[in-house]
Amino acid sequence: MKVRLLIYLLFSILSLSAQKSAQVQKLEKERMAAVADIEVTKQLLKENTSTVSNALNRLSLLGEQIDLRKKNIQLLNREVDSIALEIKIKEAKIKELEDNLADKKQRYVSAVRKIYFHKNNQDNLLFILSAQSFTETIHRITYLKAYSKWQKRQADEIVERQKVINREKEELLAHRSDKLKLIGVRQSEEKQLSKEEASKKFEIQALEKNRKKLQTDLAKKEQQAKALNRQIEKIIADEVLKSQKAAKSKSGENRAAVEKGGYAMTDNERVLSSNFAGNKGKLPYPLNGKYKIVGRFGLHKHKELSRVVTNNNGIDIETTPGNEALCVFDGKVSSIFSVPGYDNSVIIRHGNYLTLYSNLEQVYVKQGDNVKTGQPLGKVYTNKEKGNSTLLHFEIWKENIKQDPLMWIK
Repeated sequence: MKVRLLIYLLFSILSLSAQKSAQVQKLEKERMAAVADIEVTKQLLKENTSTVSNALNRLSLLGEQIDLRKKNIQLLNREVDSIALEIKIKEAKIKELEDNLADKKQRYVSAVRKIYFHKNNQDNLLFILSAQSFTETIHRITYLKAYSKWQKRQADEIVERQKVINREKEELLAHRSDKLKLIGVRQSEEKQLSKEEASKKFEIQALEKNRKKLQTDLAKKEQQAKALNRQIEKIIADEVLKSQKAAKSKSGENRAAVEKGGYAMTDNERVLSSNFAGNKGKLPYPLNGKYKIVGRFGLHKHKELSRVVTNNNGIDIETTPGNEALCVFDGKVSSIFSVPGYDNSVIIRHGNYLTLYSNLEQVYVKQGDNVKTGQPLGKVYTNKEKGNSTLLHFEIWKENIKQDPLMWIK
């Protein structure tokens, strides 16, 4: 009964230890992902020199970096705690094994002493010959053989259990070493966090001194955004009118609008529209490589800068020079146009949904082209006057209603 209980306890400890090891591995994986994210943000900040014109984007990147650094520190804390728990479990396991081994050794020594005492008073041969019958003789021979095997087995088990204990102690030392390393990494991360927070504070102070220039730039950007919005609305209205005329003309295409006054779709466009809608939250990012969102959809009051409000019809994504805008879903090039402040723009129609890719230096497609998911549409413009900022502006529309792209991309 005691042996069964011991085996149950050992298996429980082993199971718990394995579970915690898996947890540590998961935390380490999350932490490595956060570190990779920090490196992306760090590179984007390095490639963009600070100017008043790109200051809000730099602040967004700095804020992102600080948030990621804090997340990394939290993950380090959890990882240290998990390893500390593993150490406790390992110590309890070693004690259990050592106590069991000590008990086994004591019983083995006691058995050996009895055998030694027996051999001094009556050897095995006399023990066998003194049997009262042939059957008893056979039983005594069998008993002595079994006892000899038991003795050897006990000695082997003692050696094997000592090996197990030694291995567990080696793992314990490795856990303690891992814990010390993580504590060192955490201290380094905390120092880096302090530097980044100081850097952010410095940039905020610099912006406060240049508030007038910042407000002028924001006002100009707002006017440019309104011009872009008017152009998109005009393109949508023209296409709706054209589609409705085609629907009335009975030209052979079966066109119909899903919503009253909306874009009249063909059968193929209706399927495409349905597929696009079915991929909400699953669309790929319109970029590869290194990138970070620095401008989010909607109206936002800046956290650190009083009286600074931004309004965005899509999202702004900072990336590295030379990167390309990628189509997020199958569709057809609806329009290509230019608006001051946004350089070249491409609209892709996906049934009654549209995606916009703005601030392109070069455009690789032409109006009417059918495009596929992941297909490069153009090279993103790098603005040297704004500290080499390489920014893609991306929007999603359903009919004439703007959507939050972050609700659509994964």
